[in-house]
Amino acid sequence: MTILTGKARLAGITGWPVGHSRSPRLHGFWLDRYGIDGAYVPLPIEPADFPAAIRGLMLAGFAGVNVTIPHKVAAFAVCDTVDESARRAGAVNTLTFTNGRIAGSNTDGWGFLENLRAHGADPDAGPALILGAGGSARAIAAVLLERGVRVTLANRTRAHGERLARDLPGLTIAGWDQRNDALPDHALLVNTTSLGMAGHPPLDIDLDRAARGLTVADIVYVPLETPLLAAARARGLSCAEGLGMLLHQAVPGFRAWFGTDPTVDDALRRFVAADLLPA
Repeated sequence: MTILTGKARLAGITGWPVGHSRSPRLHGFWLDRYGIDGAYVPLPIEPADFPAAIRGLMLAGFAGVNVTIPHKVAAFAVCDTVDESARRAGAVNTLTFTNGRIAGSNTDGWGFLENLRAHGADPDAGPALILGAGGSARAIAAVLLERGVRVTLANRTRAHGERLARDLPGLTIAGWDQRNDALPDHALLVNTTSLGMAGHPPLDIDLDRAARGLTVADIVYVPLETPLLAAARARGLSCAEGLGMLLHQAVPGFRAWFGTDPTVDDALRRFVAADLLPA
């Protein structure tokens, strides 16, 4: 077990609420594995207090923080600089504090791609159909479009999808009721909605209409095996679960804050997944 000293590096995750986050468990595993003098802590911050709290954390000596719902857009606004990943996504999930300045990035798209590759899927294999229009959908659509992948997005509220399309040239919008008709023309299906999450209804989509070789990715990781993924596996389709995206998107922040390039492997996956299993 790592013992903290007065020179410990500090980071954390902020959201409102933040108690559901598995990021402290994830980063804690890496801190222990690499024997790092540091800590990663949950930081519940109300939206109205966010800008002042972030600057307070920087002044208190934190190296940076992850940002989750509902602060990702507000985090963009507090940054002194943002990288291209954040600019494309229009939101920030990783803040780094250096010499009194706040730098922002968005690692969701990168984590999504790394998770696909870890499951043997090629992100460039063909057109992608994304369901949802929130921050994760924006980050994933942006990184796929940048790679030259044709992307169609369907959202339950069409206006939200159209707003996203205005920010991401090349993005095609389909009606929510057209999602089944669109399936045969796509090589990748990505669920970024809360449908299928514990406590939410399952995603209603007809995978019998899927193209042969479709890869199904679900960014939901509670439960690990969502109804969508179970249905996809039953049809012999390739799958990528949401836990892997969570693990991979954490790598750049840990590297920046603690100076070590961490490894995503089965031991880490089992450790974090153990906290997701029903009691």
